[in-house]
Amino acid sequence: MGPSGGGRGKFLTDEELKNKPKVTWALLKRVMSYLVPYWKQMLLVLMAISLSAILSLAPSVLTGQIIDRGLIGRDFTLLLELVGLSLLVTLGANLIGVSESYLNTWIAQHITFDMRCKMYQTLQNQSQSFFTTNSQGDLITRMTSDIQGVQRVITDTLSSILSNSITLVVAVVAMLRMDYRLAIVGMLVIPFFIIPTRKAGKMRWTLTREAQAAADTINGILNETLSVSGQLLVKLFGREKYEYDKYVAANQKQIRLNIRESMAGRWLRVALSTFSSIGPMLLYLVGGYLIISGTESLSVGDITVFVALLGRMYGPVDRLLNIQVDWIRSMALFSRIFDYYDMPVDITEDEHPVVLPSVSGNISFKGVDFTYDGSRQILHDISFDILRGRSVAIVGPSGSGKSTIINLIARLYDPTAGSITLDGTDLRRLSLSQLRKHVGIVSQETYLFNGTIRDNLLYAKPDATEDELLEACRQANIADLISSQPNGLDTIVGNRGLKLSGGEKQRISIARIILKDPTILIFDEATSALDSISEAKIQQAIEPLIESHTSILIAHRLSTILSADNIIVVKDGRIVESGTHATLVDAGGVYSELYHTQFKGTEPTK
Repeated sequence: MGPSGGGRGKFLTDEELKNKPKVTWALLKRVMSYLVPYWKQMLLVLMAISLSAILSLAPSVLTGQIIDRGLIGRDFTLLLELVGLSLLVTLGANLIGVSESYLNTWIAQHITFDMRCKMYQTLQNQSQSFFTTNSQGDLITRMTSDIQGVQRVITDTLSSILSNSITLVVAVVAMLRMDYRLAIVGMLVIPFFIIPTRKAGKMRWTLTREAQAAADTINGILNETLSVSGQLLVKLFGREKYEYDKYVAANQKQIRLNIRESMAGRWLRVALSTFSSIGPMLLYLVGGYLIISGTESLSVGDITVFVALLGRMYGPVDRLLNIQVDWIRSMALFSRIFDYYDMPVDITEDEHPVVLPSVSGNISFKGVDFTYDGSRQILHDISFDILRGRSVAIVGPSGSGKSTIINLIARLYDPTAGSITLDGTDLRRLSLSQLRKHVGIVSQETYLFNGTIRDNLLYAKPDATEDELLEACRQANIADLISSQPNGLDTIVGNRGLKLSGGEKQRISIARIILKDPTILIFDEATSALDSISEAKIQQAIEPLIESHTSILIAHRLSTILSADNIIVVKDGRIVESGTHATLVDAGGVYSELYHTQFKGTEPTK
């Protein structure tokens, strides 16, 4: 038998070559640290691989005895014993192989479990800016494909290095001990397997990459045209035939590449099959000459053993020669994972966090500056106070920094200068869990988990009773909708709540906040994307909450903040005005301009 495999995936892509990790002792030590807790199991795996490799070669050695002493010696009893022993050894090797496979899988699963948990915890600890600047797909890839690749590294790459190395060493030692000359003759054939394998492998890898690109094109077409929005667009513009023709063309290209890839592997197998006969033929030729010349004590059985051992040697040689690619990919995999583990956490809890005995809800901004990336400043010297139980509206043009202010209150970000205090204590010194327990935000983009209304409400208060749930829904003005559903609170809302209207989702999010019952309530553009009827229902739900909590209102629609105790006007990241509605309208500034634009229909003040 020649070396297994046809070279698929045995060569690095241009991107992989460009981003090859620098393999250092520190990196190796860190990789090995994940194996250390399971060193006992790893030791058993090594013992199992070694024993399995030795036992798997035993039948080849016994074959010589079967031929010389059993068949040529015409000793049937001995023949029966040797055949039985060969079968038992083979069975033993296979059983040990099963045990080794189980242990290997067990170790791999536990290591990936550890790494997944650490990755999830690492991502959970990141600040909001991390999730706004990094691709969600990239995060999911780290959590799934990359860590799943670690399992393959342990079960395939590491196991392959150990088993092939041990098998090769045992086979070479056995051959050299029997006859070093025949061993050298057999090893001279190895280059005949390496050269065609690597050449055909390069061709197949190129075809594989092209086929993958074609598959990506097909997936892109399917994702775009079979989604709800994409399919609607196709129908409205009558582009069904165009999209079908494009799909057929991409499909045909992939089929042609798949056929070429398959045939490249077939021709390789033909070449390997041809070369695989050269080694045994040379051994028969040289060994036969030595036997016939009568100058050596070699037997027919010895030659047979050499041929069998040579066959067992070819595969490990090929796999070890190509293991460099798997090794580089493995190190790159660990490097990408470790890069995420080592990412700094922007929002950290104080080493000795302050836990307030009670939270009143007094908020104070003092000289707060904020920048997202160190160069683009969003807020400039923001200072204001919100007293317990009072309501403040923050208004201003789009992009003026309104939402940034409320994100700072929830400590989704930290100010780059200045301070924000809650009841006189800097937010950076407070316990994060306590702070966020007392801050509730209803945003414009309501997020509901794919489950029931009950599931989404219980997210705020897992131990809420049925009466509490229904009362929260009543206060949020959503009770009528729920009672009209056949399954009531157990109605499925769909992915991101797509089975509900915008107003319905928003009212459920308000019910969720009511259940949380925070000290500080923040409404961030809660009605800006809704129709007038939905807006009115939400206004009815919000007003009682504003009266009973420290409240912050952010809105483009000034109708939602007219009753606020104080109005803060923000423009270009600065507070330019503050006061009541009446005083700000009379002042003739930015607020007056916004008010007259929205309510009076006049041109903005120049």
